[in-house]
Amino acid sequence: MQVYFPIAELSLNVALLLLMGFAIGFLSGMFGVGGGFILTPLLMFWGVPAAVAVGTGASQVVAASVSSAVGYWRRNNVDLQMGMVLVAGGFAGAGIGVKALGFLRARGQVEPFVAVSYVVLLGVVGGLMLIESLRVLRGAPAAAGTRRGGQHTWLDGLPVKLRFRHSRVYASVLPFLAIGAFVGLLTAIMGVGGGFLLVPAMIYLLRIPTRIVIGTSTFQILCVTAFTTVLQATMNFSVDLLLSVPLMLGSVVGAQFGVGYAERFKAEQLRALLALIVLGVAVRMALGLVVRPGELFSIDVPH
Repeated sequence: MQVYFPIAELSLNVALLLLMGFAIGFLSGMFGVGGGFILTPLLMFWGVPAAVAVGTGASQVVAASVSSAVGYWRRNNVDLQMGMVLVAGGFAGAGIGVKALGFLRARGQVEPFVAVSYVVLLGVVGGLMLIESLRVLRGAPAAAGTRRGGQHTWLDGLPVKLRFRHSRVYASVLPFLAIGAFVGLLTAIMGVGGGFLLVPAMIYLLRIPTRIVIGTSTFQILCVTAFTTVLQATMNFSVDLLLSVPLMLGSVVGAQFGVGYAERFKAEQLRALLALIVLGVAVRMALGLVVRPGELFSIDVPH
């Protein structure tokens, strides 16, 4: 059934939107990511304006994250204390990002900026994740997400430390705030949950156990994307609620399936699968920037 969505100024098939929402929700539950890094490009491929795709994508991530967060909370895989620190940073980053998106939209630069941002960020993060995952799967010298005895980095010397008891980690809150702020910025500008960046950063830089990372990441995504959606709707008017409803409905169901399915895989396998998906989206966005479109349009300016 075709429905016209006023803010997106486009007619789309509702059944396909429900199926898309289910798929995004499944990925959200399985990998602890919001799924916006897939949804936003898909909406743009369908002809939805970039600003509306970003705002609506963030609103859909909220629904997927609620369902996923509940599932991980029941499994005791959410470090609430750590999550609140990440959320604090995320709120600050989101506020800056929403204003930046409004600035770009007023100057007609949203489409190219969002596309290039996806290619660069997803390409780098996905490539690094895949290399590390394959290395661990081949040799497995040590369990990923755990700190070897005597192993220290410059992050250990940072001040303002807290003991995160649920994760059994004693670390400075500064890197958590910084990562949270950057993810919040990405949420506002790119319509992503940011889990594709938050998950590897917490695993490889902060050495948090993988299962705790996925659950805590989902909690942070839920809070920050909800905050971002409100800002996008009230400041940039770029959230098509009618468009987001079928996406949300599909996401809630899909996320529960994803949470249960994730337990069938090893942590290294989950990271490798996520890396392949991230790289796939980056390649598709890159092709959209360099491949000649099937139809060319020109505008005649009267003299």
